[in-house]
Parts: sequence; C-alpha cells; structure tokens
Amino acid sequence: MTLDFRPQALQVLKIEAAAVTQLALYIDESFNMACQMMYDCKGRVIVVGMGKSGHIANKIAATLASTGTPAFFVHPAEASHGDLGMITTDDVVLTISNSGETAEVLTIVPVLKRRGIRMVAMTGRPDSTLATLSDVHLCVRVEQEACPLGLAPTASTTATLAMGDAIAVALLDVRGFSADDFALSHPGGSLGRRLLLRLEDVMHFGDALPVVHQQVSLKEALLEISRKGLGMTSVVDDSGKLVGLFTDGDLRRVLDQQVDLHTASIATLMTKNCVTAKPAMLAAEALQIMEQRKINGLIVVNEQKEPVGALNMHDLLKAGVI
Repeated sequence: MTLDFRPQALQVLKIEAAAVTQLALYIDESFNMACQMMYDCKGRVIVVGMGKSGHIANKIAATLASTGTPAFFVHPAEASHGDLGMITTDDVVLTISNSGETAEVLTIVPVLKRRGIRMVAMTGRPDSTLATLSDVHLCVRVEQEACPLGLAPTASTTATLAMGDAIAVALLDVRGFSADDFALSHPGGSLGRRLLLRLEDVMHFGDALPVVHQQVSLKEALLEISRKGLGMTSVVDDSGKLVGLFTDGDLRRVLDQQVDLHTASIATLMTKNCVTAKPAMLAAEALQIMEQRKINGLIVVNEQKEPVGALNMHDLLKAGVI
C-alpha cells in the first residue's frame, strides 16, 4: 500500500511557520536588553541547554561565534561536574529551556548568581523559575508543537533557533561585521575560500608559467601552450614585459585565415592590451572578471607589467572558488 505523507508534513510546516511569525511579538525591550548585554560583554556568551534545547543551544553558540560574538556551548550536566570553571565573571550566560524548569539548568543557576554572572533566559514560560531568576527573559512561547502528540519538541525548538538567529544577526549588524570578517572564521569553507583566496595562492608560476617572446613563430607558441597545458601563453618583449596573449580561441580564429604555422609571427596574431590581474587580487574577483569578459584565463603581472603567473577556470574550480 502506498501512503501519502504530505498532508501531515504540510501541517508541520504550517505550525512551525506560525510559531516563528509569532516571535515578532516578543522582539521587545527585553530583546534589546539581552542584545545590549551581549554586545557589552567583555568575555564570551555561554549558551546552556539540555536535551533538544541543548542541541539548539549548541547551534546558537556556533552562529554567534561565526558572526562576531565570541560564544561557546556548555552542557549543564557537565557544568555541575567541573565545567562551570569555564565560565568567567566577564561572560554572559544564555540559558535555554522551553519549560524554564529543566533541573540540570536550574542546578547551576545559584552558582552563577553567586558569582555575579549575568544571565539571559530563553523559555516558553515567562513565569517559570529560570525566567524569574535571570536578569533578562526572552519569550519563545508557541501555541502548539507540530508533533500531533504534543510531546516531541518541534515548533518550540524551531522558534528558539529562530530567536537565536535574530540575536546573532542583530549583533552582527551593530558590530558592522563584514563578509571578510565572516570568511576569517570560515577559512575551510567554500565561502572562506571565495573571500580569502588570492591569485598568488592558485596561479601557475615559475616553470609552469606559459611565456614566449614576441618574435617567435606561431608554431613555437603552440608548443608552449601544449607544454604548459593552460590553453594560452603570455607574450613578452625584450625587457620581459607583457605585450600580449595568445589563446586556444585565438588559434581557432587564426586557422580560419589560413596562416602558415611556421612563418607567422606571434606578435601579429596575439591579443594586445589583454586583461590582466595582480597577485594580491581575490580569486573571487578574478572569477567575476573572467565571467564578465567571457574569457577562460588570466595572466597575472607584477608592478613592472611582467607576467608572474597564469590561471584558468579549471584552477578556480579546483580551488573551490566556483
């Protein structure tokens, strides 16, 4: 028998969307106070949660940390057995509990209060113990869980995660956190590579750089292109400065003209005033230039206009820039 799972799935999405929409009611002065507390924090934001709330807390801590607010997750049960030493008086603790009565979280609250550590609670019950003991309470109450049994945390965890994102992005905006800042904490990801990788990191140089003198024949230029395997060669003058570029595309156009490979000079066939780049240019910027100009390769030159590197689309693809 083939079953249709879609009606229940659509109902889940409808309930969770409503839960997130309702959060707009809770973006109030308490939200401002919580964000201000984290913005002014001289230490880190310590996010604490148990069970499903713990998983959400871990994600919120990761989002904060990657968007300019130093943060990490502490498991409340481990905190009761020594990990409280990881929390300093310069920190702000963000506790997460839908009921506001999670025993493992409440156990560490007196110690935090005694040490004068500021606390923000995120719960679904403003009158809960955790809410009343905290300096600031953020409400994430939902009308119903998406689980038809009303037992599995679903809409409530979605709402909590969304509130965490709201905090992180609000802080990001106020801090003036930029894409470059984001890349510095994501050097291993594709975004980090796009934002941090420079041409000097990916270009072919030295013996791998295709280069010929402007007086050589077309045949010699083609041999250089074949040896270096980049589909192009730079062309230089007596002083070693770049005067042109010859590519596979140029070759196809030349063949239509029935040019003699052995006698034709590359100087008469090359593309002059070709597009070039500098070694410090971001690879992502080079990709944009190549896409706009509809070219497959670039010659990299130094301040003296001497070719020092070359790259093509395959190099950018291999580096993860594309």
